[in-house]
Amino acid sequence: MKRYITTAIPYVNAKPHIGHALEYIEADMIVRYHRSLGDDLRWQWGTDDNSLKNVRAAQVAGEETEAFVARHAEVFRGLGPLLNLTFDDFMRTRDERHIRGAQKLWSMFKPEDIYKKSYTGLYCVGCETFYTTDEAPEGHCTIHKKKLEEVSEENYFFKLSNYQQQLEDLVSSDTLKIFPETRKNEALGFIRQGLQDFSISRSVERAEHWGIPVPNDASQVMYVWVDALSQYVTALGFADNAAPYKTYWSSEVKKVHILGKDIMRFHAVYWPAFLLSAGLSLPNELFVHGFFTVNGEKMSKSLGNVLDPEDLVANFGVDAVRYAFLRSLPAANDGDMSLEKMEERYADLANGLGNLVSRVAAMANKYFDGNISPVMITEEEPKLAEAIATYDCKSYIDSVWTWVDCANAKIDTDAPFKLVKTNEAAAKTSLEVVAGYIVAVATALAPVIPDASAKILAAYRADHVDNVTPLFPRRDAEILSD
Repeated sequence: MKRYITTAIPYVNAKPHIGHALEYIEADMIVRYHRSLGDDLRWQWGTDDNSLKNVRAAQVAGEETEAFVARHAEVFRGLGPLLNLTFDDFMRTRDERHIRGAQKLWSMFKPEDIYKKSYTGLYCVGCETFYTTDEAPEGHCTIHKKKLEEVSEENYFFKLSNYQQQLEDLVSSDTLKIFPETRKNEALGFIRQGLQDFSISRSVERAEHWGIPVPNDASQVMYVWVDALSQYVTALGFADNAAPYKTYWSSEVKKVHILGKDIMRFHAVYWPAFLLSAGLSLPNELFVHGFFTVNGEKMSKSLGNVLDPEDLVANFGVDAVRYAFLRSLPAANDGDMSLEKMEERYADLANGLGNLVSRVAAMANKYFDGNISPVMITEEEPKLAEAIATYDCKSYIDSVWTWVDCANAKIDTDAPFKLVKTNEAAAKTSLEVVAGYIVAVATALAPVIPDASAKILAAYRADHVDNVTPLFPRRDAEILSD
């Protein structure tokens, strides 16, 4: 099957945090799993360079916007090697292919869907969106906890109300399928309350001369959501109808957007409306994940609880970070992360899997010179495909971990290190069965902990098991700083 998987593009107004890392690691797990089945897959990601939020951050830093944005974009690009991500392409929305593609998409909107008007609205720079008084009755953004700015200007609007019924039908019928079900219900609730037309441009002055010019109107630049959402097609060469666009944005391809819950509205409502207006193919699925809190509180610089993924990788290793993140976030809810929880998850790996792999390899070599043949397990495979199909990474790992528990339980029950003294053949059989569990675990966890899995599979071969250096060495408790 052909698949096109995308992750949301972040504003580059600051360094990446664990919320960004979480989404990329989730996507990488999904991508690696499908590639292991032989799927033709492309994973696209990048950065959202053109927002007013970036301009304001550059001003606070005392830097030119272009240099500030470019510097931060490269930090995000660096998450690729840091987190062992297997993405195919990284695109900034300052790239020429994006600028031309976004302008082309705008030009394809139906004339009856675009009009210009003057208006006054309450605007959150952090969200890059307007709020009604019903949505923010006290005039504050409920997400960023800041007072909304009152903005009065003339710019272009998109007639979203033209697509009310079509959008409801798409979501309710699962033609545009949203995971998990709770997010689908939220999207339908938003649509059914009545869709309002919304601004898709802003004046060059208010944008502080930053952004993509609106075609045929030098006084306006594109509003960030038209610009940002269009990157899903512009990155494929939409401007030139290039081969990647024709290959991966066709009706035969499963097109999946992975994103955080705070931007679901834009992906479940605005983006398909733009595509319908332009007469383009629609995405098939949205996976809307939750957020991490830190020790039960929202991450905040003022609270001093922002965790840096680079620090975590430096202290725990990339596989442990990937495992901890993926196993700590239920598909339908938020999750909690902290240094203490990282230590606990590291202990899962060290004591549950790492110790098992080393012990069995050591016994195989001590008693049989490594000459054992792992017995492939015949019991029913955990529901891995189902977990992947619903983007439930935690459930996937929990399911695989039943094999880890079975293997450890068999070692405890059989005690091959004792059995070998009285029944060498039975001890060898016991180790071969446990080794089979280990091979199954390493194979299934390859999308989660790729480096460790590769080391296990290199040591546990069809007719021989090599000694294995500790995969997750024991750690002394330590306190990490931000």
